[in-house]
Amino acid sequence: MEWREQVAREKRAAFADEDYWGRPVPGFGDPEASVYVLGLAPAAHGGNRTGRVFTGDRSGDWLFGAMYRTGFANQPHSVRADDGLELRGAFVGAAVRCAPPANKPLPVERDNCLPYAAEELRLIGPAVVVCLGKFAWDAACVLHSVRPRPAFGHLAEFEVPEGPVLLGSFHPSQQNTFTGRLTEPMLDAVFTRAARIAGDGVMVPRR
Repeated sequence: MEWREQVAREKRAAFADEDYWGRPVPGFGDPEASVYVLGLAPAAHGGNRTGRVFTGDRSGDWLFGAMYRTGFANQPHSVRADDGLELRGAFVGAAVRCAPPANKPLPVERDNCLPYAAEELRLIGPAVVVCLGKFAWDAACVLHSVRPRPAFGHLAEFEVPEGPVLLGSFHPSQQNTFTGRLTEPMLDAVFTRAARIAGDGVMVPRR
């Protein structure tokens, strides 16, 4: 909490004239979504600034680009909360709702925030939970009381008994995208697979 508020006060020079959100960041999207995307945490100068998770940072550019190409979003970029982005058949949230130092939340921060994701999942009841990174994968396992935890990997799948399918993806962080560990076709494949699992006929990949 202290870190997110400090960032909101001090700001980054590029955003010095903007009002930072500086509070916990809720999930957003289609309330009747068949696919729930679980991220790690809001970026200090992304969601913590804009008030919408994955909005205004490079990870979000990759995420929403893939969701646009696979039919889950009406546009490929999101720079602010009122930019017209609409998600179709998908809802995006995070395991941790406050921006953590160095983007590395502690397990206790995850456990304190998970009830918010749990309530979103309860209300939405998705068929698939796309887990962006191992942290989100482990959080989803905690949320669904999965023991022992299945191994995380890109395109890894685990069907929760009487629950959703957990679908793993490398996180679209610069650490992964700059090094080529995650490519656009790899991320597109995750959402194409999610749509197929969910059986949502309205998801038509864009060319």
